[in-house]
Amino acid sequence: MKVVAIVPSAGSGKRLGCRRDKPFVKLRGKPILFYALKTLEDANFIDYVILVVSFGRLKAAKRLVRKYRLAKVRAVIPGGRRRYDSVKNGLKRAGSADFVVIHDGVRPFAGRSLMRRVLSAARASGAALPAVPARQTLKSISRNFFVKNTPERKNLWEAQTPQVFRRRLIVEAYNKVKTRHATDDASLAEMLGHKVKIVKGSYRNIKITTPEDLELAKVLLKDANRHRV
Repeated sequence: MKVVAIVPSAGSGKRLGCRRDKPFVKLRGKPILFYALKTLEDANFIDYVILVVSFGRLKAAKRLVRKYRLAKVRAVIPGGRRRYDSVKNGLKRAGSADFVVIHDGVRPFAGRSLMRRVLSAARASGAALPAVPARQTLKSISRNFFVKNTPERKNLWEAQTPQVFRRRLIVEAYNKVKTRHATDDASLAEMLGHKVKIVKGSYRNIKITTPEDLELAKVLLKDANRHRV
């Protein structure tokens, strides 16, 4: 069974308040992207990695791969305007892989154990993702910012990555579903009518988007390093 990982990493750093693209912002001296790639590098169930970055960051990404000796990164390719476009570009390079792991380049704390559990669930169901129960009450609102309704929190889970799919399924989803506004890959499989399995994720598996996220990531990384000692 061949497993390829696609790492979309073409996001800008505007919301993070940085001039450089988010994946290349430093976290304790190393780019955020390094931590996501290192986890994939060390996972013996991942065969190779396709890294997708903005066109202007191709050279920087290749330098990062060489510097940290990330041998599983077989291709560094340009992304598109949206995450959807970047993943679709990556899927074109997935070859004959049986499964595709799609993991955000700005989620540095997913961990191999979580990846393994999601992959195991996808083997059985065809599609799986990690998620955690929503911890706060959420509101559905109208365009003029009035509350429409309050969904029951017990039925709401926050989706994370890595999301794992049989390659043929996710390629079909990207080819057939005519929308570029999906915020995650699993929603495209859902639109095809495919059931997606939820695996219990971790609240530590944060996506770094805002300055507050970056500060939290520094704390989480320091805590992780302390536990390794």
